[in-house]
Amino acid sequence: MSDSQTTPPREPSLTPPAPAAADVLDEGTYSGIRTPRGSGALALDGTWHQISPRYVTSQFVQNAIIILIVAIAAAVAAFALDMTWVWIPAGTVIAIDLITLAILPRQARALGYMMRADDIVFRRGILWQRMVAVPYGRMQLVDITQGPLDRVFGLSQLKMVTAAAATGVQIPGLTQAAAEALRDALIEVAETRRTGL
Repeated sequence: MSDSQTTPPREPSLTPPAPAAADVLDEGTYSGIRTPRGSGALALDGTWHQISPRYVTSQFVQNAIIILIVAIAAAVAAFALDMTWVWIPAGTVIAIDLITLAILPRQARALGYMMRADDIVFRRGILWQRMVAVPYGRMQLVDITQGPLDRVFGLSQLKMVTAAAATGVQIPGLTQAAAEALRDALIEVAETRRTGL
């Protein structure tokens, strides 16, 4: 092969490489987001990231503690203070808690977020679907919180605060590594997309 037939140098790719953080965001999460069936379902182009299944376990433990406390308080009031009517509100609270726990796994599979070019989209719900898009440049604060049970299960909640309180987003059930990676990615992108607030 002669020198005149050499191949031209390759041009650099116009698409940036996928960040290493993307692997961390999907580690230990559900494998597919649960979406509503039907022609009216909202759809977006992009990759949905989900929460950890450990979130359901932590919520089961938390609600079991609440049910136990309500049952003990009702039993004490009913037998020690002769207030048998207390079983009605206690039973109502326990029934609502049990119904909430029954639908919790489906709700957890419907929670997800998507990082797009100009914003992050958060969605929740099957029957009543809520989708919030937060522009990167409008973010004022990205906060990670952990309760005592969250620490036991290695989970965190990430909160994004904007100037408009209605568009603030909380993403529960993230692994600690995913929450930190998402926070760092959001801060980095938000710094380059500031809109002068």
